Amino acid sequence: MYKSSTFHVLLACTVLLFACGQGERTIWSKEKANEWYASKPWMRGSDFIPSTAINQLEMWQAETFDSATIDRELGYAEGIGFNTMRVYLHHLPWVADATGFKGRMSKYLEIAKKHGISTIFVFFDDCWNDNPASGPQPAPKPGIHNSGWVRDPGSAIHTSPKLADTLETYVKDVMTTFANDDRIVLWDLYNEPGNSNYGNQSMELLQKVFHWGRQANPSQPLSAGVWLPSLADLNKFQLENSDVITYHNYNDEHAHQEAIDTLRKFGRPLICTEYMARTRNSRFDNILPLLKKEKIAAINWGLVAGKTNTKYAWNDPKPNGDEPAIWFHDIFWPDGKPYDSTEVNLIKSLTK
Repeated sequence: MYKSSTFHVLLACTVLLFACGQGERTIWSKEKANEWYASKPWMRGSDFIPSTAINQLEMWQAETFDSATIDRELGYAEGIGFNTMRVYLHHLPWVADATGFKGRMSKYLEIAKKHGISTIFVFFDDCWNDNPASGPQPAPKPGIHNSGWVRDPGSAIHTSPKLADTLETYVKDVMTTFANDDRIVLWDLYNEPGNSNYGNQSMELLQKVFHWGRQANPSQPLSAGVWLPSLADLNKFQLENSDVITYHNYNDEHAHQEAIDTLRKFGRPLICTEYMARTRNSRFDNILPLLKKEKIAAINWGLVAGKTNTKYAWNDPKPNGDEPAIWFHDIFWPDGKPYDSTEVNLIKSLTK
């Protein structure tokens, strides 16, 4: 366990020296970004957390890291032709034990590679519950979507300015450790900046994490996905600083096509890192064929229904725990049975 301040000072110095020695790289040219994308197969998969974890902390803390479930559930993904997972990290398990945390990342990557799956890692996140805390995580609230998901770092970044020093060391340590790991396809630096009514308060951390990422200078591209058109300042920064463009869209095929047409104007590869909410008419049958036709990487939210409760819709809670008439997200039950076998057969027809 590495908890001493001396360790973190030494680690920070090491990472900063590495970054200074490498120099801060600029954004990839459009040509480089498109060459990189052309070298990849069509990426398709899910945002992934094992069904036994309620949030990122339960996934990554040593006491609850569940490699057996990860192995089994990535096998479900492999079985339907998925080859890419988007996976959220969290800085608190790294603070508790940086070496152990990176070891668990390596273990995850080893399991994913066995199943022919590459990984998009996500650093920060403005969604759901504030004030994350290490240790045992709460039980799911019946019928409540993502009842235990936690932000990273949450509002503490606005009240504890020194937290940024810890986050800088964390990002650079993780990114330099895996800077040339071909099992990682992309670093997604910040999920939905400005969510939870933060708005432009998230700009400072967004700018910093791009700066830190460029100093770490990994071989993989850097991005942060646009998700809400009204966040004009954040969107502008994200689109101007991402090596490849990532985005979220939970609308039907017509609105999704409009978003694609708008983002194409930037001349960079497109990766959809969140889609598929059945009751919003974002489904596999109307969106996945569109993304394949447009040669856009397709990452839907949710693989296996579990403790995150994402089979329940954002705005339609079932506090009594009743089964929703239509699952919002997710593809499989924990035992591997498909929610909808017709849907799974469609996915297979498009991926194989």
